[in-house]
Amino acid sequence: MSTQATEDRILSVLEDDAQASYAEIAERANVSKPTVRKYIEKLEDEGVIVGYSAEIDPKKLSSKSIALVGMDVASGKYVEATRELKELDEIETLYSSSGDHMLMAEVRAEDGDAVGDVISEKIHAIDGLTAAHPSFLQERLK
Repeated sequence: MSTQATEDRILSVLEDDAQASYAEIAERANVSKPTVRKYIEKLEDEGVIVGYSAEIDPKKLSSKSIALVGMDVASGKYVEATRELKELDEIETLYSSSGDHMLMAEVRAEDGDAVGDVISEKIHAIDGLTAAHPSFLQERLK
């Protein structure tokens, strides 16, 4: 069995259930618990596994609205703008993107109006930001 196949099986279990115990991962990936521990430590050290999180159904999250915000930044301001975006508490995650926008952020706030305020008052205030386009998450389908 190849090292890559073992890593892939362990990562697949973690992607399905970030709270799975080493015993559960071992059983589902068909390896021993010490193997799971060794691979997880290696993947964390290499930066492959960067954290563990819970998946949230936005419809059931009564105290928050969630929007994915596509953003574009002037090329000369990219580093400074991303640094400032990472500092905003309302931005849960921030990704570089090769799609329609240079950056994608998951923004969380009390309600849709508050998300709009974050975008207009905090995100648009960042020097070099040229566009911010929100899409509000409605219902988790998978």
